[in-house]
Amino acid sequence: MFIKKTTKHSAGKTYVNHLLVESVLTPKGPRHKVVCSLGPLAPAPEQDWLALAHRIESALAGQQSLKPDAAVDAVVDKLHQHKGESRDRVAQPATTDVVSIRTDQVSVENAREAGPVHVAHQMWKRLGCDKVLADAGLSARARLLTEVMTVNRLCAPLAEYAMPDWIRRTALADILRTDFDKLSDEALYRNLDRLHPKRDVIERSLAERERTLFNLDDTIYLYDLTSTYFEGQCPLNDQAKRGYSRDSRPDCKQVAIGLVVDRDGFPKAHEVLDGNTVDRNTVPGMLAALEKRVGRREGATVVVDRGMAFDDNLEQIRSAGYHYLVASRQSERTQHLDDFEENADDFVEVIREVSPNNLAQKKSKVRIKRKLVGDEAHILCCSEGRELKDRAIRDKHEQRLLADLAKLKARITDGKLVDDAKISEAIGRLKERYPRVARYYAITYDADTHAFAWEENADKKKLAELLDGAYLLKTSRQDMTDEEVWTTYSLLTRVEAAFRSMKSPLAERPIFHHLKDRVQTHIFLCVLAYHLLVSVEKTLRDTDLYTSWATVREQLSTHQVVTVKLPATEGRTLTIRRATAPEDVHLDLYRRLSVPSEVIEPVRAICAPIVTQAQRNSLKS
Repeated sequence: MFIKKTTKHSAGKTYVNHLLVESVLTPKGPRHKVVCSLGPLAPAPEQDWLALAHRIESALAGQQSLKPDAAVDAVVDKLHQHKGESRDRVAQPATTDVVSIRTDQVSVENAREAGPVHVAHQMWKRLGCDKVLADAGLSARARLLTEVMTVNRLCAPLAEYAMPDWIRRTALADILRTDFDKLSDEALYRNLDRLHPKRDVIERSLAERERTLFNLDDTIYLYDLTSTYFEGQCPLNDQAKRGYSRDSRPDCKQVAIGLVVDRDGFPKAHEVLDGNTVDRNTVPGMLAALEKRVGRREGATVVVDRGMAFDDNLEQIRSAGYHYLVASRQSERTQHLDDFEENADDFVEVIREVSPNNLAQKKSKVRIKRKLVGDEAHILCCSEGRELKDRAIRDKHEQRLLADLAKLKARITDGKLVDDAKISEAIGRLKERYPRVARYYAITYDADTHAFAWEENADKKKLAELLDGAYLLKTSRQDMTDEEVWTTYSLLTRVEAAFRSMKSPLAERPIFHHLKDRVQTHIFLCVLAYHLLVSVEKTLRDTDLYTSWATVREQLSTHQVVTVKLPATEGRTLTIRRATAPEDVHLDLYRRLSVPSEVIEPVRAICAPIVTQAQRNSLKS
């Protein structure tokens, strides 16, 4: 049962009524049946209506409450008076619960996946998303559609045209007590347009809600960028441009996405930028967006990668009232070459602990050393794992460069390429393609003799080998220890994890929308879904279960809602809509997430046998 408010306008007046309603299953599907009218005055605050309805239902079934409840007693008295019964009469079990069943005709129908969407809905409620959307000015219908679109993005990402069918294949209709039979993709597209102007206020309210709910630390902000590519040319979107593709799709237009998260990975602010935006140019906009979403946090530390480690970027962060922690550009390492080579005893070894959900991962050893340069603390880092990685990358690029140089020389020698300008362009393209290793070689072409050659610069290459695995961190926080600086910078992987989650399993890419506003709202829905995802994973981590949402989603997919049909011997059929019994893995996850194991309240219905016209005629005769 539940309570429903109705409003009627007549002769210039407005009449309000509150109804006690129950869900019943009919041959045409679930329907609402009015049990009684409760009058124009609200029986309780709206947020307590569902709990009140459940207590009324229990009282009508004869369950006695240890604590008197005046609101429940008033409704129950009204119902008994309407039926001409005594209030003291104890309700008897419904006779439909004890029937003789034809076991050979029992069937189970309309199975719908319930576990993942149940958890998503409960987390949506815990974060107070409905209130956040309501405060942003969205209608009840828009809030409902936003929830199902976000849940789809979390559980089984699909384009809007395919979402209605997916919604009808899940238990969302049972959980939300809403009929989605007539839901169309056009309604979802229009909801994107309604949601677009509300993004900032929603993100701000949600960040504040999560900070309070999970007691989050607001002293560290991690910022990074990624890119997401399009299918199609997107002629109507001026942000869709070609640029550096982090998805290895330079053939596609793209947009860049800047994301700020806290040390626990919860999103604080995001911006959708032009696809050809350079990393260093995004810092002022990021600082403005961060202040707009969470306010100014004096003394907080902003952590960025080396793409935003230029002097003007550091000054922008400092001017905004923040400390900074960055990885310096590779060229700055050479200024500390002597420090990296000498005084090895000055380095302190730290061990990066493996992730609890990947115990097979090898611990990586890092040696660090502090050096003060003006008002900055420089942390010199040498990593064993990174040394092997840097060397492997350089060797691979060097082999490719040498192979391409040999091919170019063969074209020149065979006379297939003779134009001096085109040869110079080809050399320039190779240098641009392999910037990491091209600087170790002097590539020459003599136009008079048509001689093409290259020579290795052994000194430059040796210097690069010496710096394999070495990197430099710079920070304005001199109060932090060396290990704290290194550990805090390592948190930047939380942003990378957020990007990985948004791209898979939330399937942010590729983008099929061509309108600029809808592209931005599509990405915003992915961010909303990530709020739910990180909330689930954070809650599980707090119970010492280190697992991913993808694994949780797979494990819960076997928990379903079904319709059980029990044909009785006297010709009637008892139909029950309820969830299957949760398995041990379901119960464990629900317990850790503090989610009720009962997905929906069972709905029962008795269907009388259908009498055909021939049977009616036979009875008349």
